[in-house]
Amino acid sequence: MNKDQVKGKVKDVAGRIERQAGEWTGDKEKQVHGTLKQVEGKVQNAWGNAKEAGEKASGKKIPNKTGETADDSVETENEKDARSRRKVS
Repeated sequence: MNKDQVKGKVKDVAGRIERQAGEWTGDKEKQVHGTLKQVEGKVQNAWGNAKEAGEKASGKKIPNKTGETADDSVETENEKDARSRRKVS
């Protein structure tokens, strides 16, 4: 998971909370602002997903704004399942 995915998810959740609070209180402005924040978060998360897919497809690590690269040492659930199936067979 890269920085854009995390920040996007945080914005999405914060926007959802703000939108819902606006709905409960009848504050249309808060509803709109929350919806916009939610959309911004979804777009940023999608950008992070695209970057991650590009990294995996190219086999290269793309540095983020700080010059660091994502850590590929984390094993995905699919990799864990495949590894456990190989052990059983």
